[in-house]
Amino acid sequence: MPISLCQQTALLRRACSAPQRVLRVQPRATASVVAAAGSASHVLYTVPVSNFGARPRLVLLWKGIPATEVEVASPQALGGLKSAEYLALNPQGKMPLLRLPDGTALFESEVIVSYLLDVFSGRGPSLLPDTPAARARTQLLTRLHDVYLAPHQPAMYKAMEAAPRAASLGELSAQLDILESMLHATGPYSAGPQLSTADAALFPTFVFYTTILPAVYSWQDIFMKRPRLARWWAAMCKEPSAAAVKADIEAGLQKWKDDDRWGKARRVVCFIAASTNAHHI
Repeated sequence: MPISLCQQTALLRRACSAPQRVLRVQPRATASVVAAAGSASHVLYTVPVSNFGARPRLVLLWKGIPATEVEVASPQALGGLKSAEYLALNPQGKMPLLRLPDGTALFESEVIVSYLLDVFSGRGPSLLPDTPAARARTQLLTRLHDVYLAPHQPAMYKAMEAAPRAASLGELSAQLDILESMLHATGPYSAGPQLSTADAALFPTFVFYTTILPAVYSWQDIFMKRPRLARWWAAMCKEPSAAAVKADIEAGLQKWKDDDRWGKARRVVCFIAASTNAHHI
């Protein structure tokens, strides 16, 4: 009996914490190899904690695409991100990765999302606003995330010297102010009254912000003097699929904490002042 994508998410959580059977594939995947991965015609490789992997997962959940059509699997099923099998599909060695029925591999989360919107255009909400201006806002918000916010994500958890970490987190705060000014004035979602692909891009990353920045770097409140972002965050947290993805990411970040991720990544303490918060780094 087919299982729902939500059920598969729970299975994926357990699977990623257990030893994985390595699936051997040839460098040039074929349709027969794809079929060997499971019964689904598409396979999305990601892990629950990945905010970029959560972007297409949210789209699948919102559109109601079952696991029989898009299977969600861990990269460990191919031997891991740096295995020859995985690199044959994505030479960047990153996730997410979507393998198509004919064996074609797509990577980069926004490319995958665009493909999913095309393939499943007749299913569920369109996730694209009705007017040209609103669609442009959606693209702009996604671009702001990918180009201006995402480069500062490593400063939250990777090992680096105090000065570049402070500079990166300070710029992150400045970019959050810009994002605040770009959100739809009344919302409740980032581009207007309906969910859009911009929400799928932004929300998983904000789970990182709300989990890591107050606990590790003593940000008082990332929504301080950012009322549009605060309203948007509250609305997103009430949305069932977004809440499920949030729980997945938070569980992964808790594991990072249990593994002393931040004790290994930062050994110095300094203070910086960003536009709306005093951040303890």
